[in-house]
Amino acid sequence: MKPHREGRWEDKVTLRYPASWWRNLWREALPAGNGVLGASVFGGVQDETVLLNHAGLWHWGQRDELPDVSFTLKETRRLMDEKRYLEASWQLADALKERGYGTKLASRFPLAAIRLTMPGEQAFRSYRRELDMDSGQITVAWKDGEHRYSRVLFVSRADDCLVYRIGEAGGKGVSGEIGLELHPSDRWADTPEFRELESTVETGAEGPYAWYAAANDDGTDFGAVMLLLPEGGSCTPAAGRLRFERADRVLVLVKVFAAGSREADWKRLKEELAGLIRPTGSAEGGEAFQEESAGGHFSSLYEHLLERHTAQHRPLYRSASLELGGEEEERTSEQWLADAYEGEAPPAFIRKLWAYGRYLFLSGTSTAEEAGPFGLYGLWGGDYRLVWSHHMANENIQMMYWHAHQGGLSELVLPLFRYYESLMDDFRGNARKLYGCGGIYIPAGTTAGVGVPNQIVPVILNWTGAAGWLARHFEEYARFTEEEGFREERAFPFMREVLAFYKDFLVQEENGQYKLYPSVSPENTPLNHMPADGKPLAHPMPTTINATMDVAIVKELLRNLIRAGRASGCREEELAEWRAMLERLPAYRINDEGAAAEWIHPDFEDRYAHRHLSHLYPVFPGDEISRESDPEAFQSFAKAVDKRELGAQTGWSLAHMAAIYARLGDGDRSLECLDVLARTCLLPNLFTLHNDWRGMGASLPMPTAPVQLDASLGWVNAVQEMLLQVQPGMIKLLPALPDRLAKGKLADWRFYTGRLSLEWDTAAGIFLAELTAERDTETTVKLPGGFPPFTWSGEGIEPSPLGGSFYVVKMKRGEKVQVQACQGSFST
Repeated sequence: MKPHREGRWEDKVTLRYPASWWRNLWREALPAGNGVLGASVFGGVQDETVLLNHAGLWHWGQRDELPDVSFTLKETRRLMDEKRYLEASWQLADALKERGYGTKLASRFPLAAIRLTMPGEQAFRSYRRELDMDSGQITVAWKDGEHRYSRVLFVSRADDCLVYRIGEAGGKGVSGEIGLELHPSDRWADTPEFRELESTVETGAEGPYAWYAAANDDGTDFGAVMLLLPEGGSCTPAAGRLRFERADRVLVLVKVFAAGSREADWKRLKEELAGLIRPTGSAEGGEAFQEESAGGHFSSLYEHLLERHTAQHRPLYRSASLELGGEEEERTSEQWLADAYEGEAPPAFIRKLWAYGRYLFLSGTSTAEEAGPFGLYGLWGGDYRLVWSHHMANENIQMMYWHAHQGGLSELVLPLFRYYESLMDDFRGNARKLYGCGGIYIPAGTTAGVGVPNQIVPVILNWTGAAGWLARHFEEYARFTEEEGFREERAFPFMREVLAFYKDFLVQEENGQYKLYPSVSPENTPLNHMPADGKPLAHPMPTTINATMDVAIVKELLRNLIRAGRASGCREEELAEWRAMLERLPAYRINDEGAAAEWIHPDFEDRYAHRHLSHLYPVFPGDEISRESDPEAFQSFAKAVDKRELGAQTGWSLAHMAAIYARLGDGDRSLECLDVLARTCLLPNLFTLHNDWRGMGASLPMPTAPVQLDASLGWVNAVQEMLLQVQPGMIKLLPALPDRLAKGKLADWRFYTGRLSLEWDTAAGIFLAELTAERDTETTVKLPGGFPPFTWSGEGIEPSPLGGSFYVVKMKRGEKVQVQACQGSFST
């Protein structure tokens, strides 16, 4: 593979127009972030806003003491046994409401806005705004007469600050005013809570510093300090802001704090900012910048800080690479979207959205202690009560992590585990007080510090699968990384607690099989329990028996425990118990249309007009059923996804469906899902939305169209599933290659024990793959069809009993093997 080409347009997002979504300009901002501090750049040439978010900043939640309502389980099951399903569905929720329980989810909210005003003399020309994903820099540039202005910023991963440079080419210099302030609410009528927040704001300026703070609803302060460094010209404080006049360039540094105390944190942040510009050796505890002269020439400081930042940002961004198609000329996002809107996203655009999703992910989370798991808005939400800004574990948070391991970003999965582990006491209490069970129960929705139930409706409360689904992510991390102690100290204990819940919750019937109820297939209602009058209701009656997904999660949990238990030397008695539990779980049902049923119990009819694809779990994201392991069942699941109706989908469900079609080996259908997503649920800045708000009939109709970046990260995963599938004991190369992606290259993609580089060109009959073992490896490799005969180089290659396309590959750590369908070799 060729090395990464620095500065290429493929790694840039370029727009000709400023953000323009009415009253919500932040939705079309360009994003930067270091996993803790996020910056959204929007506005025009005269007035620019840089909106700041912090990973630890949440408010307006409510936490009540969870009452013990476990007695309801017996009544719920009695009613379900009598087929009084709707009545049974509300037993738990009503019991909580009757006791006044009202925990509410908190919301992310903006920390502050940097507001910049720069006067202009003539109407702007040649406006561009651009994100360079390879460095994390955002540039806004335009011409005013003969003068060319530019503003460029990044959020430093090394120094935990925002770095912002303003300049002009032509000798006129730059003038303007900049400060920190509370970002106004997007809502037409501000809530009393917002007015209360507004009353706590304090700003000030003195010398080259400006500062800002406000009080959160928990009594702590949050805020920021700004340092302005002009090169030439002047800087004067004015009414809490900083005014600069005729400077050659201006450098602005901003640091923020959350959950602090304003006076103490202002002082601390001023010292930290000053430490960034002290001569080398005078700053304590870290490298400092060497000023070029007493006059300041701070443009060199920008480059110094950028170099420190990219040393951490770039290895993450470049941890895996991909090229699709041949050379194409650069287009702006508006042009890419117009092309995609015609029906098919060009290969270069498909690749750009793959890269953009990875950029968002690494910018929105990190291994820093203050970082949380990646959220639905990343670190770029612009209102004070965001729609669905919580962490949702019945689909969304899982989707945002599916891509990480194969793309070499395993380290960024750790905040996911840290977040859920921090709430384990809540989860144990939930299991006991809601269901009278041991182990843990994880509510679908949680926010920082709140792991108790909060969405008091049956569709959420009666679903018990969140912990089991998250257990999969623990096991996948252990397999990909083999991090010392992780499986024994974190993954295995977590899975044991999940199983402890199921051991108490599962009911064994007279025939010896388990019955899992109440059971929910998120967030669907069986067709025969929909309102007869056709009245639209979100979740009329979701509580059922033996939802396919719930059973699949328990099966997967037991298989993972058995596999891990054998490797860890568990007692044979315990392994035998788990095997017996696995055998008691019911088989999946095939409905009268030959499709895998969403509910195993026959009382519940399939409803295809729904966005969730929960019952496909055994095929994806699980790996229980494949074409090789069970061809008949595999076909029934393929038919099930075909039955889903287009008009009921969302941005994220189209990304999920694309991954399922890829797992089914249908690359063209997979790419078709991404095509629909690209022409319905993308904003000009390439943020993905929950739905198309324009009434075009290709997604769930909903006027608000919230930002949901799960679809962006789901796009990354879907593309990876087309080109590489990694399952226990098997690697599939180009398993679902669409006709449109007939040519491409990838490098440094991961399988469980190593990495892969691959080049292909179907028209030329070229295929070159190289596998490198990072640990001792024994796996089956499936090669794609449609190429000339393959030849292998390397030791330890044997034909597989599965057939001609399959080979057993054995490698020692550090060994490489190559397989090709042409003459050629890899470049380094």
